[in-house]
Amino acid sequence: MKEKILQAVEDGVDAIRQLTTEKPLSFIEKSAQMLATCFGEKKKVLIAGNGGSLCDASHFAEELTGFFRKKRRALAAIALSEPGHITCVGNDLGFDHVFSRGIEAYGEEGDIFVGLTTSGNSSNLVNAFNQAKALGLRTIAFLGKGGGALKGVADLELLIEGFTTSDRIQEAHMTAIHIIIEMVEEILFYGAEKEMLEEMLSL
Repeated sequence: MKEKILQAVEDGVDAIRQLTTEKPLSFIEKSAQMLATCFGEKKKVLIAGNGGSLCDASHFAEELTGFFRKKRRALAAIALSEPGHITCVGNDLGFDHVFSRGIEAYGEEGDIFVGLTTSGNSSNLVNAFNQAKALGLRTIAFLGKGGGALKGVADLELLIEGFTTSDRIQEAHMTAIHIIIEMVEEILFYGAEKEMLEEMLSL
């Protein structure tokens, strides 16, 4: 069993190590900058996923509305996870529309939609990205397994490759999410870029 445990740990490390390469590093930097600008403009972020990815979406949102590493003002983020909404839309329109309907309800031009799907083929997320673009939202995708139907759709995308199951992909996604939040806080509240952002938004 120890050999299997060690292999699982090494697989997890390999997934996260992908974040050290050029494209993921650029994705993290650009995502943090996009989110910081969004919050600086008093806009909001909508986040969605299925199963474990919905749990990650909720985690992402609560780190923004609550605190991450230090106390600071709340940042507007909504995970599209409300049970009444999901079961109502799922029952009346079908599960493929649970997220796109949420974006229709809450999304405004200038907001950001973040979608997490390890396959890139979840119909409800494909529909969500289409709805977000139709309403003028900027988009960020966390993908895996080749990217699926959503590869190349979002304004920014992270693709964790080489894994056939969702667990390792989601672990890398969450690592990236934590780093993005850390960088958003650095830009908005603590770092030298705070003044640069404030100056840019005042133009």
